Amino acid sequence: MNKSSLKEHVEIIRQAFGYIDQFKGETFVIKISSELIASPFIPILIKDLVLLHRMGIRIILVPGARSRIDEVLATYGMECKRVNGVRVSPPESIPFIKMAAFDVSNKIMTVLAECGANAVIGNWVKARSIGVRNGVDFQNSGIVERLQSDIVENVLADGLIPIFPNIGWNAKGKPYNLSSNELAYAISISLKAAKLFFLSNGGRIRAQDYDVPEGTSIADDGTITQLTVTNAGLFLERNNRKKRDPCLEMINLAFQACSSGVRRVHIIDGAAEGMILKEIFSNRGLGTMVYANQHENIRQMTSADIPEVLGLMQPAIEDAILMPRTAADLEEKVDDYYAYEVDGTIHGCGALHLFDDRQGEIAAIVVDETYENLGIGGKIISYLVDRAIALRLKAVFVLTTQTSDWFAQLGFTEATVADLPPQRRKHYNQKRNSLILRRCLARRQGKIAASVE
Repeated sequence: MNKSSLKEHVEIIRQAFGYIDQFKGETFVIKISSELIASPFIPILIKDLVLLHRMGIRIILVPGARSRIDEVLATYGMECKRVNGVRVSPPESIPFIKMAAFDVSNKIMTVLAECGANAVIGNWVKARSIGVRNGVDFQNSGIVERLQSDIVENVLADGLIPIFPNIGWNAKGKPYNLSSNELAYAISISLKAAKLFFLSNGGRIRAQDYDVPEGTSIADDGTITQLTVTNAGLFLERNNRKKRDPCLEMINLAFQACSSGVRRVHIIDGAAEGMILKEIFSNRGLGTMVYANQHENIRQMTSADIPEVLGLMQPAIEDAILMPRTAADLEEKVDDYYAYEVDGTIHGCGALHLFDDRQGEIAAIVVDETYENLGIGGKIISYLVDRAIALRLKAVFVLTTQTSDWFAQLGFTEATVADLPPQRRKHYNQKRNSLILRRCLARRQGKIAASVE
């Protein structure tokens, strides 16, 4: 081995050890496509996943069952139509869909056992009906409503690998057929996974097949290797005409996952030997990665966070820095709010309110007093600006009584009430007389830190 090759091998080993230390104790959610499960590559892939498990990474598996469901339904002479890629599941089809889903999960568990790993298949998913969309009744096809996270956490703590069949149940025990991709996405958010993987049976996301935003990382063979959350949002908008493209579905879920706290999502070819190890333990990713590391502690607020966020806001409200807000106010616009969380405790929050004229208001920025010197406010505002860019807003604005200098230094210019969206203009508080600052989003935003209403 020459010196150049030796140096390269040593560098790969160093990278691997660094990543092993970084990911030990982290949760990886791995969705395996149904085509891959039926392929001869599955034993090799499972061996690699067991290796990750033995390194201390908490592995969760979501096996796809579409091909097996098609096979079982055909065997019993039952036909279920698809609408926009979603299977309509009549009640009489559910026993056969369950049979196929658990058959696939059992196959995965068998291979895990052969590799010396212990696994368990569980009914940890609470679901509800998709219902009627555009006049189509999807019957027993469902969506994830809630994950019994505490039970899954106990399973992981016991050193087991949880396997999730694509079946969920409502409170009365009624079963629903779920999308495996959406199930993996929901699990990754609920368990605050470090990574979400979509493993396919061959094929890559290639730039020549799509309208790709500037600044996207593209390999020599045309594979799109990396997308920031911002670029993923732009990518989806530019290619939204391809409604039923499976790659777009995965990028959309990746975009949503990273926007909700999952640090990285990888879309890779699971049929290539060792691909998942190369993707994890090398900085030369071979699949497509959507990432949000710079905002790894920021996630979308949930209704359960409201009491804690109100407590965080109260000192700022008492000091007249923030406008008063009630639990009902936050609940009404809960999707607009984002929380900065460390070890399960919220230390900061902020909101991005959207208006019909493609403007966004950055509001409700507040940071725990004990954390205010750590730059958290700036991170939250930077995150909200990036969200505005991803949503293709033309401008963002802030209303503030005390921190206008911060925004002026970063290119924000003074504006008037007339520059506000009509809906916001109606609710401008003349008595408070807040300064209005606005910035167009035609170019890259810098980091900003301030106290806004």
